[in-house]
Amino acid sequence: MLSSLIKIVVFLALVVLVTFGASYLLELDGGVRIVIAGVELNLTPLKAVLAVCILFLALWLLMRLAGLLVAILRFINGDDTAVSRYFDRNRREKGYRALSEGMLALASGEGDVAMTRAARAERYLNKPALTNLLTAQAAEMAGNRAKAEEAYKRLLKDDRTRFVGVRGILRQKLADGDTDTALKLAQTAFGLKPAHAETQDTLLKLQTAQEDWAGARSTLNAKLKFGTIPRDVHKRRDAVLALSAARDIAVEGKTVEAREAAIEANKLSPHLIPAAVMAARGYIAQGGPRYAARVIRKAWEQQPHPDLAAAFAAIAPDETPQQRLKRFAKLFAARPDHRETRLVEAELNLAAEDFPAARRALGDLVDKDPDARVLTIMAAIERGEGAPDRVVKGWLARALAAPRGPQWICGNCQHIHKEWAPACENCGAFDTLAWKSPPQGDIVSPTGVEMLPLIMGDLQDRSAADVARVVDAEIIGPPASPVEPDSTPPEPGAPNEKPPQV
Repeated sequence: MLSSLIKIVVFLALVVLVTFGASYLLELDGGVRIVIAGVELNLTPLKAVLAVCILFLALWLLMRLAGLLVAILRFINGDDTAVSRYFDRNRREKGYRALSEGMLALASGEGDVAMTRAARAERYLNKPALTNLLTAQAAEMAGNRAKAEEAYKRLLKDDRTRFVGVRGILRQKLADGDTDTALKLAQTAFGLKPAHAETQDTLLKLQTAQEDWAGARSTLNAKLKFGTIPRDVHKRRDAVLALSAARDIAVEGKTVEAREAAIEANKLSPHLIPAAVMAARGYIAQGGPRYAARVIRKAWEQQPHPDLAAAFAAIAPDETPQQRLKRFAKLFAARPDHRETRLVEAELNLAAEDFPAARRALGDLVDKDPDARVLTIMAAIERGEGAPDRVVKGWLARALAAPRGPQWICGNCQHIHKEWAPACENCGAFDTLAWKSPPQGDIVSPTGVEMLPLIMGDLQDRSAADVARVVDAEIIGPPASPVEPDSTPPEPGAPNEKPPQV
């Protein structure tokens, strides 16, 4: 619309300039006197200007006729394509001019103009590889999906442009959410150009979404082969895929194969927490507690985690709380000042009913980094030391407004997951989950949750057990524990028990 308006304005401006120029020339005095072979011509200024224009036009026609005459002479001398080349040259010039104008319009975001220029170029040029591509991209920009798909399908007929056509249709299927067709197209595009980084990433994402772990590992190996991924990143992501395959095998009931796959994943990336946990439990099932302990300690050195502590506790499920504290001391020595180490140590001391030691293990976490787990442990310590009910209630009430603490969070979209997964369940990004605390904002509650510590402390007729149930059900759920629930009842006082409630 704007370009058409500009053309109209320019045309009117030219008409006005020509009109004023002609009027000015008519009003001028004098003229031009030409004498040729005794013939004298007297021209007015206006006639002189017109004569010059006619002369330039005659010269241009003469040059064109000369070119045509040369082509005819070449044809007479035996060049059968001389005349056709002469006319084709004119068509090519017009076609390439339209093609360049279409590309400029496409770069400017004018989809409709680009489609018009593409159609004109298609009439003059016999270059479908260029004109179909311009038509497809212009149609996409203009929102004409059907015309774009038709142009991409025409590109499939030529070996030189087949990859471009497949890639264009692939983008359309991804936009439509047709992942099954998109996966087949991505595999086709990968077969045409296995070194294309974008195609590799698209295929890998679709394969992980379809849980095709073997195919995803093959694509990942291709990324390493063609240098589109660093070696260390490849090893970690290969471990993630191996772990995912192990989980699927375990669901099918093939425990031996699942253990072997988990151990392979742990060897590829010893610091991958879910792989270390699964491998450790596999070693425990095989009767290799020393190997299990070694795997867990190596992962703990990199990132302490409650699941690692639970797997470490499962190595000796029948030990007493005091024996467990002694055995865990070697694990704690790797990262003695880490937050998770202090929390697990506090929970183990609670199970051993050593409440002063549990308080010392917590240290300043209550003041510097309080979350629901820390405050719940603190409530259990107070209860174990015989504090009044109102004190215990106050700690539990504080847990209502406290953050949850570290969780599995996607580094791409910041989505919080209940458990680790190879790909984000929100954005689909692969290998982006990390164990960290989400950013905390101010908690705004219409029920006045900030006042609960004061309110709960003054309610003498309400039991602390009721408060604890509110905390468990509404806010924090089951407290994090270093020992996962087993099918057999836990030992009395074992660290997988919940902190004592009032």
